[in-house]
Amino acid sequence: MLGGDTIRHRLHLLSNQPKTKLHSQLDHGSVSRLAKIAGCEPVAMHPEVAAARGLKSGDFVKVHNDRGSRICGLVVSAEVMANVIQLSTGAWYDPEYEATDKKVDDQLICKHSNPNVLTVDRGTSSLAHGPVAYSCLVEVSFFLGILPEATAHIPPVIADRT
Repeated sequence: MLGGDTIRHRLHLLSNQPKTKLHSQLDHGSVSRLAKIAGCEPVAMHPEVAAARGLKSGDFVKVHNDRGSRICGLVVSAEVMANVIQLSTGAWYDPEYEATDKKVDDQLICKHSNPNVLTVDRGTSSLAHGPVAYSCLVEVSFFLGILPEATAHIPPVIADRT
């Protein structure tokens, strides 16, 4: 179920229920927004793992695998096991396609840190149909470039048809 290539994706992502909202409900609320890093959900990583990648708390990182990628703010914490990263669920989906050299290799990136772009979309069984989307293999790298604006909470323009 973890999926991914263990050579390229060396970290185990665990997604817990968030402390700052009820899953995705109230993601736009003040308590949830205060816990984010410049609008991005925080991802926790062990100090030794962060140091090996040249990362520190407050950096923006790209969490990625073959399914997609997402941008997060990094929190270095000894409370997380080495080779495990922790990222809460519930950030609203905010897609943007990342341009690559080959058009067919364009990868979906979530600007607002939704973990669902990384996990497998499969039920637990034909009976339960519960989600299995709380664990997968990923890699983390320093986010290069300009942080894209998160637009998940901006309502769409309503056209006046009168």
